[in-house]
Amino acid sequence: MGKQSLDTMVAVVTGGARGMGAAFVEGLLAEGARVVSMDQTWDGSEEFKALLDTNPKALTLKCDISNNDDIAAAFKATIDAFGTVDVLVNNAGRRQRHLYPPHGQQVTLEVTDEEWLEMYNVNVFGQVKVTRQFIKPMIEKKRGAIMSISSGGSVTTALRPSSREQPYMSAKAAFVNLTCYLADEVRQHNIAVNVVIPGHTRTTGFDEQTQARLAQGRTAPRAYRADAAVPLITTLGALDVESGPTGKILNAISWNEEHGLGTAEAFIDPASIFEGQ
Repeated sequence: MGKQSLDTMVAVVTGGARGMGAAFVEGLLAEGARVVSMDQTWDGSEEFKALLDTNPKALTLKCDISNNDDIAAAFKATIDAFGTVDVLVNNAGRRQRHLYPPHGQQVTLEVTDEEWLEMYNVNVFGQVKVTRQFIKPMIEKKRGAIMSISSGGSVTTALRPSSREQPYMSAKAAFVNLTCYLADEVRQHNIAVNVVIPGHTRTTGFDEQTQARLAQGRTAPRAYRADAAVPLITTLGALDVESGPTGKILNAISWNEEHGLGTAEAFIDPASIFEGQ
């Protein structure tokens, strides 16, 4: 089938109520796609939800991706509204700071069994549950694209081991591994499956985390805008195995530079720079 226009497609974005997920939703809508934005909660994002709810090409859903019933209901609502699924963006995830606010640090041997399970239930098992369900229409019509959002620290273990980000990083690494295996397994169905590394991004909770780090005398790197990975997401969404990459780990900022969209500096969010940095 090759490359197609997104205005013929239905895209599903998990964690779509805020941060990068909201940016992906907006970017896909701007390209003409019909978009399902799913999130565990829309609290604090009521204005964005209201805007989407006025758009006939958008559908907002409340869905906990670790809950089978929620996923089944979300899938049914998607098919009832739009009839199919062409693109899945696995963006939802439990962050380190959700377990250990506000700074997110934890020593590996001090992570409890319950905390390991809480992180993996969302960042690994939840992602699998969503993919297992929403890939079905893609398999049926032999065409689709899946993008899994991960962290650079999950694929380059020497990048920042001093950041004390377990169990988050190991869960992200597990899903990167799973995604690459899945890409090979569904290649026969012409479904492209890739990992997207957005880089250090100013998302929900970033400001509080940065302030906590600075107060502790730690460094807090500048962050990219939430929409920095949108060009890569929209490009991959229009591609299948016949027309694009699959089983790859793609850095969004490097991809932007390689495709003439600007240097890394061009995507820095000025609001991510605090006094003392």
